[in-house]
Amino acid sequence: MPEKAYSDEGLTAEARPATQEDAAILAKLVNMAGDGLPLYLWTKMAEDGEDPWEVGRRRAQREEGSFSYRNAVVLEHGKVIACLIGYPIVPSLPGPDTPAMFVPFNMLEAMAVGSWYVNVMATLPEARARGYGSRLLAMADTIAEATGCTGTSLIVSDANTAARHLYESVGYRAIASEPMVKEGWTGAGGNWVLMVKP
Repeated sequence: MPEKAYSDEGLTAEARPATQEDAAILAKLVNMAGDGLPLYLWTKMAEDGEDPWEVGRRRAQREEGSFSYRNAVVLEHGKVIACLIGYPIVPSLPGPDTPAMFVPFNMLEAMAVGSWYVNVMATLPEARARGYGSRLLAMADTIAEATGCTGTSLIVSDANTAARHLYESVGYRAIASEPMVKEGWTGAGGNWVLMVKP
């Protein structure tokens, strides 16, 4: 009998709010979800030979900010294997000091004000294809409803076809895109795509 291509681990893994002690795995998962863009930014932020991963860990430990453990939920199955990071999108304008590579994100987020933004949804490679992603996206729907948001939203690279297929399978639809500003980042894709789920 052929081995199943899935398991029920996505349902049996324990969900819990992230803590500051999860900073290292959060940084790893955020960088995976961002196709290396977070590490590229942390490298630019590092001072005096500081390890860029330490910058990421420190940012995960912050009490405020979009990338903060306070905005994260993790799934644990012996160890942390997946995370969801998000928050409601509120009206804001990019400031004059906003780096050019963030402007496309700002423009797309402005089209989804009032939604609960799935900033990061990531699973360790060895734990994929087990239902964790779908479970985290369902949790995002629940959080959005509980916080009075008008659905959920996310931004994904046009090159990330596997993720886009997952998002579409649970009801997300692409509504807009903006060209990427890569500067020195070498990630795949040419456009950022805004997807929403009412």
